[in-house]
Amino acid sequence: MAKGLGKGLGAFFSEVEQQKGEHMTEVPLKDCRPNPYQPRKHFQEESILELKHSIEEHGVLQPLIVRRSIKGYEIVAGERRYRAAKMAGLTAVPAIIREMSDQQMMEIALLENLQREDLTVIEEAKAYQNLMNELDITQDMLANRIGKSRSHIANFVRLLSLPADVIKRMDDGGLSMGHGRALLSLKDRKKLLPLVEKIEKEGLNVRQVERMVYDYNQEKREKKKENKRDIFLKEQEEHLKQRLGTGVTIHKGKRKGKIEIEFMNEDDLERILKWFDSPSEK
Repeated sequence: MAKGLGKGLGAFFSEVEQQKGEHMTEVPLKDCRPNPYQPRKHFQEESILELKHSIEEHGVLQPLIVRRSIKGYEIVAGERRYRAAKMAGLTAVPAIIREMSDQQMMEIALLENLQREDLTVIEEAKAYQNLMNELDITQDMLANRIGKSRSHIANFVRLLSLPADVIKRMDDGGLSMGHGRALLSLKDRKKLLPLVEKIEKEGLNVRQVERMVYDYNQEKREKKKENKRDIFLKEQEEHLKQRLGTGVTIHKGKRKGKIEIEFMNEDDLERILKWFDSPSEK
């Protein structure tokens, strides 16, 4: 693997300049297939149509970069040109045949799209995750190889821990990366999809979502504290009920509280008072 790959595609290959021992040739379109490691899944039809019209008028001005495969050629760079050429009815395209490994194909496919900003947030996240899995490397190692910070990669990869439905909405452009990062902080997962629907329905911006997530998390924290306090008070109430033989309710405020003890009549009240005066019964 070329160590300088992360510094830009030019550090590894140029689409217009031939490397030593290479020459430009024509390859049949029917023998070409897309890069199997292409991270980009969405190609804008309008952009392809514009390129098709340009090819019809001027031809393919920039050769594709391909590598040989068992079934013909795999496109290393130039899939947009490949798609537009097919749409324009061409049967062959100019290409430079280059030798490279699967790992090089994966990294180049990612870098080419990153430099052109062609990837969606989710496509980029999946590309980072796939590279780490295939190359068996850490986020730090990947960051060093492609010239990104570790935190940049971590922020993208974390988005893949969101539910599949949320990931799909991000991939379709309904939610931004900022929305996704805010949603990751939501502790109550049951509120996630309703919040996503609210974001899309009301057009909430990232700051508004961050505030809502903060409020939800505070509610959950307070409820958790309240539940813990309730369990303790109920245990104490039950203890006193058994000892006194009557109903007991404990009210606890922020600074002070009170205990309510029920009695049926004066005799019952006298019985309870005697219990407090008699240590042996406690």
